Amino acid sequence: MNSFLDPTAELAPESRIPLPRRHSLVGLNVGLLDISKPRGNVFIARLDELLTQAGAIPRHYAKPTFTRIAPIELKQQIATECDVVIEALAD
Repeated sequence: MNSFLDPTAELAPESRIPLPRRHSLVGLNVGLLDISKPRGNVFIARLDELLTQAGAIPRHYAKPTFTRIAPIELKQQIATECDVVIEALAD
């Protein structure tokens, strides 16, 4: 079993069973979440190109600032509109 560490609660990491991996992204809504770090938009633009070529439907989202967690409304929107999500950061 894999464990994922939640950086907001490192003293008591929560164990989670990962969801099964998708074998294809064709026709899936793929959320691209820019956490608003410098050059993240460059990385997301390239991901958009690659995902589109692979038959996915990229959907763009951005956090207001990288210094805070994403607002609950943004997380809910992404959860209802996307099949999978890529969170992008850069510097």
